[in-house]
Amino acid sequence: MRHRFLSFKKDKYLENLKHYQTLAKGQAPKFMVIACADSRVCPSSILGFQPGEAFVVRNVANLVPPHENGPTETNAALEFSVNSLEVENILVVGHSCCGGIHALMSMQDVKNSSGSFIKSWVVVGKDARLRTKAAVSNLDLDQQCRHCEKESINRSLLNLLTYPWIEDRVKRGTLSLHGGYYDFIDCTFEKWTLDCSRHASKVDGEYSVKNREYWS
Repeated sequence: MRHRFLSFKKDKYLENLKHYQTLAKGQAPKFMVIACADSRVCPSSILGFQPGEAFVVRNVANLVPPHENGPTETNAALEFSVNSLEVENILVVGHSCCGGIHALMSMQDVKNSSGSFIKSWVVVGKDARLRTKAAVSNLDLDQQCRHCEKESINRSLLNLLTYPWIEDRVKRGTLSLHGGYYDFIDCTFEKWTLDCSRHASKVDGEYSVKNREYWS
């Protein structure tokens, strides 16, 4: 770690001293990123965010709990980034082979999650689990997990809209909500934006998406 820090200081910090001195006075990131805690999924490395560009929070399975669930470190970070930093974009990044999603899909009873910190947290994604079971219950567990990895991103995007101060900014057009999926098996990335315009259809808690891209 010492060698890596000194290399960072020499090659990046001192080479961009003016930029880092500006950051020392305050931050004004355009992005809030919610990513998984998985060691293989670092949003700064994958998407090239530089210091000062993204306010990042990472948790197991990159989940966003609904407003009604009460305080967590994730929605505390959301409140700060949206209301104080006034970010213009929130990006939820999921990924392949997610252990948190595997734990969610392997649960026998989502109503009984006591006794395990992991189960008590991933149960936040129960709606994604239910929709996955309804759509692909005929597939094996690994394939169900892959489906749920993407479904849970969209559930988290919809959960973001349960926060009044997020919904208000989205309606005013000052905040956009994006989903992303990183497949580290073949190094591909999918990105899309939640369409919350007045003309977008909303049926059974669903919003349409737009600007879907696939990078390979």
